[in-house]
Amino acid sequence: MNESTMAFYDELAENYHLIFADWHQVISRQGETLDTVIQSKFPASAADRLSLLDCSCGIGTQAIGLAQRGYNVSATDISAESVQRAEKEAHAYGLNIKFGVADFRSLDQDVAGLFDVVLSADNAIPHLLTDSELYLACQNFHAKLNQNGLLLVTIRDYDALAKEHPSVTQPRLFDEGKRVVFQFWDWAADGKSYSVNQFIVQEMNGEWTTKHYKTEYRALLREELNIALSAAGLTEIEWHFPAATGYYQPILTARKY
Repeated sequence: MNESTMAFYDELAENYHLIFADWHQVISRQGETLDTVIQSKFPASAADRLSLLDCSCGIGTQAIGLAQRGYNVSATDISAESVQRAEKEAHAYGLNIKFGVADFRSLDQDVAGLFDVVLSADNAIPHLLTDSELYLACQNFHAKLNQNGLLLVTIRDYDALAKEHPSVTQPRLFDEGKRVVFQFWDWAADGKSYSVNQFIVQEMNGEWTTKHYKTEYRALLREELNIALSAAGLTEIEWHFPAATGYYQPILTARKY
């Protein structure tokens, strides 16, 4: 992870919702889908007592959605601006979520307590560009879980993307064509990492504006993540794919015993 990661999310925090057609619908839909996956891993009797740490909460998309469904949610992120926005949004929803700024490479030091579920969604882990960072984060995920706790991670399908090396995402048009969202990807020569240039082009009052944000990702393969999680002591590693879950990214689950 480099300095661009924090700057990317700090700068994007105010406008993050604009990358979706309707962010509030996304909150509800993702909360429902993730809840279904989580509940499949716990007995029904525990459903309304689960504590959850969203350790890459951004502006609160998953944290809010899961708090609405009865989870006892704590939420952290490396971006102070994102956490501030998430806290404001949760308050507007009337939800009691404990927020804080924390790096998921140092959760064991930065966050008090243990949790039934640790969540990192929206492709956050691939910001860890080296194996040493990845292994350190996995150790911290393990450290924050209760016994029999569940880790849940969502990332892009890099097993496919690393073969294709796409250079641009399909532009998405919202607000009757007055808002266009897309990304340009600049791949490293070895094909193992890439820079993302996120664009939000918007027409307001007859004037077009372009917002540009840039960050770095590792094209993290499933087996690479599996190995790092196993080394940290996590077991029962499973991948759940969009065709089965309806979620927009592959979902990984793993247990601490």
